[in-house]
Parts: sequence; C-alpha cells; structure tokens
Amino acid sequence: MNDLLAALILAVVQGITEWLPISSSGHLLLFEHLLGYSGGLLFEVALHFGTLMAVFVYFGKDIVDILRDVLRFRFDTQEGKTGVLLIVASIPAALIGYTFFNFFEGIFSSLLVAALGFAVTGAFLLIASLDFKKRKKMLSPFDALLVGVAQAASILPGISRSGSTLATGMLLGLEQKAAARFSFLMAIPIIFGANILVIGNQQLPSELIWATLVSFLVGLLVIHWMFKVILNSRKNLRWFAFYALSLAAGLLLYLSFSSA
Repeated sequence: MNDLLAALILAVVQGITEWLPISSSGHLLLFEHLLGYSGGLLFEVALHFGTLMAVFVYFGKDIVDILRDVLRFRFDTQEGKTGVLLIVASIPAALIGYTFFNFFEGIFSSLLVAALGFAVTGAFLLIASLDFKKRKKMLSPFDALLVGVAQAASILPGISRSGSTLATGMLLGLEQKAAARFSFLMAIPIIFGANILVIGNQQLPSELIWATLVSFLVGLLVIHWMFKVILNSRKNLRWFAFYALSLAAGLLLYLSFSSA
C-alpha cells in the first residue's frame, strides 16, 4: 500500500481513538500490523499532536482562562485551581515517560502488550460505568495525582489514556463531563512534552504533515460527539468496555493460534 494512503488511514484511526476511551496507541499498533506500515514513534507523536490541536480548538477559552489565572498566581479561582491540579496530574507520566523512554519505545510494537492493555481498559471502563452515588465538583491534589498515575499507565499500548483518566476521575467522584474535560486538558503538557522529546528539531516528512491535519479534523469531530452524545450517561462507557474486552480476547486468540 502507498505510504501516504496508509499514513492517512492511520490518521483517521488516531483521530477516532484518541478521545474515545479505547486506546489510540493500541489501535495504531493493530492497524500498522494490518496495513503493513510502520510509521515509528515519530509518526505516532505527530498524529497525537494533530489530535492535541483539536483540544486547543474545542477548549480554547478554558485554556486561556486557566493560563491567565495561573500566570497571575490567582489560585483562589476555579481556573487557577484547575491549573494547579493539571500540573500535579502531569507529574507521574512526565517522570515515568522520560525515565523509561527507551524501554517503552521497545514495547510499542508488541501485540501481546496491546491485547493485555485493551483488557485492562475494558475492565476499568466497566467499573467506572457503575453509579456509586459519590459526587464532587473538583478533585483534590491527591486525587489529581491518582489521575496522573492512571495517565502514566496509559504509556503502555492498549491502555487508553482518555479511558483510564476519565474512569479514574469518575471513580473519584467527578461527573462524567467534568472528568472528561479534566482528562482532555491534562493531555496537553504530556503530548507537548512527547513532541519535544521525540521530534526535537527534525523536519517532518510531507506524509506526516497531512496525516497530522487529518487526525486534527477527525479528533475535533470526535470530541464534539463525546460531549454531545456519549457523556450524557456514564452507562454509555459500557459499550466501549465490551468493545475493548472483545478486542483483547480476539487478539489473544489470534496470537495463540499464530504461534501454534
């Protein structure tokens, strides 16, 4: 298959799966295997950058308000408190990702790791879909750190970053839309950091530029759909849980038969 076409297909996959709680890294690994195209870590980071730009567009006003209050050291406001919580939540993934960068780069191509990751994602979403009747409007700093640990775990392929952080926020008491908003905003520093670490001063090939644009457009539509439809009920997470568990089972069966 033509490399540009394969890259664009993967960009659509990234745009759909980054903000749905089903693991973009796991789906990229799976589709790269199916398409016979390996873009590498640089390619995946470029696609993540496209979906990150969708967050900037969708939550632009929120981001400006948070940055304004944080830079003015106004930590008594809702936006200032959110900014501090986002910083706290970013610490675990930043430390683990930077420290074990070479290790994680080596397992990104493992379908077995992805299958196990999908199983973890499915189980986590299934638990989060239950209504525990515990609600709070804002996380505590310790809560934010726990959400950050969930984000750090999603470095492994198959474990959904949006799914794990959304589920953790909901289990800690946030309403699903508030948990999703926090989950999507906390992607900003981590994905930016990954871009700086991996891309650096390299010039992106043309197919990556087009793929980044496609992932941005698709990602923007998916975010809108999430907030308008999916997040209206926490029970909707069960559909994604069943999907992830089924995908995990299918991959494990495939791997067991292919190795026999």
